Amino acid sequence: MSAAARVTVGVGACEDAPVEELYALVLDALGAAGLPPASVGALATVDVKADERAIVECGRRFGVPVLSYGADVLAAVTVPNPSGRALSAVGTPSVAEAAALAAAGPGGELLVPKRKSSPAGRPAMATCAVARTGMDVVDDV
Repeated sequence: MSAAARVTVGVGACEDAPVEELYALVLDALGAAGLPPASVGALATVDVKADERAIVECGRRFGVPVLSYGADVLAAVTVPNPSGRALSAVGTPSVAEAAALAAAGPGGELLVPKRKSSPAGRPAMATCAVARTGMDVVDDV
């Protein structure tokens, strides 16, 4: 038996965010933490963003579910990088970090704080954060 760390990736995206922008951002965040794409157990976001094309497609590419939480649930999660913009847009001061931590469960730990995409010549349309789940998943070998 071996224990494999699983992570949840909190994501946020503007309505017309390109799928590749979010997907590349998530891959970059995983790489920064030294994690392979296979370590992703779920994507998580605020409920009003759960049907955004970029988020749905990103979940499909990773082969994981997209979990969604109400703004009230996410607003109750303490995060290092709250945003007034997120608060005014969706009713919570954090989407990516709060969703990652909410999905990680009790004892979850933020491994990669909120990152914004950095497209050339226009504002960012996607954010993500990575959290380790509160307990390791035990796989049979």
